[in-house]
Amino acid sequence: MSEAHSDELLAQVAALPHMPGVYRYFDAQDGVLYVGKARDLKKRVSSYFQKNHGGTRIGHMIGKIARLETTVVRSEAEALLLENNLIKSLNPRYNILFRDDKSYPYLKIVSHAFPRVAYYRGAVDRKHAYFGPYPNAWAVKESIQLLQKVFRLRTCEDTVFVNRTRPCLLYQIKRCSGPCVNLVSPEDYAKDVENAKAFLLGDTQTVLQQLEARMLRHSESLEFEQAAELRNQMTALSRVLHQQSIETISDKDVDILAVRVQGGRACVNLAMVRGGRHLGDRPYFPTHIEDASVVQEFDDELEGGAAVQRTPVEVQVLDAFIAQHYIGVPVPPALITSHPADRDLIAALSEQAGVKVSAVHAPREQRRIWLEMAEKNAEIQLTRLLAEEGSQQARTRALVEALDLAPDNLDTFRIECFDISHTAGEATQASCVTYHHHKMQNSEYRRYNIDGITPGDDYAAMRQVLMRRYAKLAEAGRDPPEATPKSGGGGSAQRLPDLVLVDGGKGQVSMAREVFAELGLDLSVIVGVEKGEGRKVGLEELVFADGRDKVYLGRESAALMLVAQIRDEAHRFAITGMRARRAKVRVGGSRLEEIPGIGAKKRARLLQRFGGVRGVAAAGVEDIASVEGISRELAEEIYRALH
Repeated sequence: MSEAHSDELLAQVAALPHMPGVYRYFDAQDGVLYVGKARDLKKRVSSYFQKNHGGTRIGHMIGKIARLETTVVRSEAEALLLENNLIKSLNPRYNILFRDDKSYPYLKIVSHAFPRVAYYRGAVDRKHAYFGPYPNAWAVKESIQLLQKVFRLRTCEDTVFVNRTRPCLLYQIKRCSGPCVNLVSPEDYAKDVENAKAFLLGDTQTVLQQLEARMLRHSESLEFEQAAELRNQMTALSRVLHQQSIETISDKDVDILAVRVQGGRACVNLAMVRGGRHLGDRPYFPTHIEDASVVQEFDDELEGGAAVQRTPVEVQVLDAFIAQHYIGVPVPPALITSHPADRDLIAALSEQAGVKVSAVHAPREQRRIWLEMAEKNAEIQLTRLLAEEGSQQARTRALVEALDLAPDNLDTFRIECFDISHTAGEATQASCVTYHHHKMQNSEYRRYNIDGITPGDDYAAMRQVLMRRYAKLAEAGRDPPEATPKSGGGGSAQRLPDLVLVDGGKGQVSMAREVFAELGLDLSVIVGVEKGEGRKVGLEELVFADGRDKVYLGRESAALMLVAQIRDEAHRFAITGMRARRAKVRVGGSRLEEIPGIGAKKRARLLQRFGGVRGVAAAGVEDIASVEGISRELAEEIYRALH
């Protein structure tokens, strides 16, 4: 047990039962640190206190625990629901949290001899008919306008309705049937209300069939004016169905959940389909992602040991949203998700709602279209959030100030960032991405194939890419950055950058320092992005080549946001290029299999020893013959086949 905790707390932990439940950790100031659930309270909670976690982030949290509260429940489902109720009410620091915002709006059909449609927000009851919830007020108002156009239902308050002596403007523009002055019979109005309800529930074909039957009856009775009204109603409804692209499929009520994570922030985009109609989207931005992911990794290890697969951040965010969002909001029978949702969570949700809830993360046909729309909107909303939290210009300025730089023109302040990517030494590529005028300059991105190094030697790869990138500029003259002549056509680097970021710590910075010293370039422009504890976003430190002390910018720093954005882009660009090159190289792998005497095992040994086909091709006969199972004669045959 940990010596940093009181005997009272440790005794409480030792006395916990072997039952499912929920536990809460509090610090000395009675602030809530973490809310968790467990199949076995004693086993799970004891695991936190059984070893010294050192200076890790999980150790930092555990060291703060001053007291503990637990609640025993009957089942894991109950534990899951209680856990997320407590998360929403207690706002713990180490849980992913979706903050409550204003309630969802509904479309309300008010009970009356001539029911009216209205916008409504609040608690629902059984006296009136409610449809929704809708993602936003606009979606409700658009639906009300639709009902006015097609079914001509009234929207006026009862006080206005009972005092009318002649129809209002809405009747004149055919948005109301005029029940206030008896221009429509109670029976016909009631039928319009029922059709409107059926339409909102997605029974559009039933509505059209009923309207057609009524139209034919009026036509047979020579009531051509009434028949014409119904014909116009059918035409309006058909037009709306066409414009709304309503699909007559089994999905009447569906929620689509798309998750995107970038730069330490996340967005869950919720798209709602009600009655077969896509009503729109609503973004949610959780907090505490970095801290929560640390505890989640620790919990994963407790569940399955050190070798267990870590839960991706996107899945953590999705599960947290589902668990917290549907506590106070009706859950539809179908969820479509961008990532697989926890099965136990969906089962608990079904039990809570009293209906069977299904979750699909690899949909087809129309569902796939809905999900792609939601994913795109999540990406857009997250980009907007990052822009709002600190504009690119503000981020550039913050970085310049944090590094104590003094560029003549902030707009032309140029950053180049390098990253190395490979798979076990195979298909090594370096990427260089460029940032200036407060945005990434895609047309100036460059990839470099790295050859002639020991497979997996990232330092040698960094040296090679920096030499290839800056040697010609250095040889062209020792002009200051603003005076370096620009190359035409946006080819190679137009001038020496004001800042060179390398994705790595002291080792990569030392290599970059050697290259710049050899080329006679300014060492002060080199900055390494060293991953912090646990390699978590927000804990990076900047390492300098000119001997300055490390700088920690702070998780909320606009300067760090810019560094992370550029670093992530360099990483993405490197990985995509490496994968493309690896695929191209591996096509040539079949050349080994075509050599007589080379089977799967010998091929695997060769690729493992030399890091890929290119490595085998670059090896000499003696080196090839040193591989287990490869004779001198076979080595010579391999060498001839690859040259």
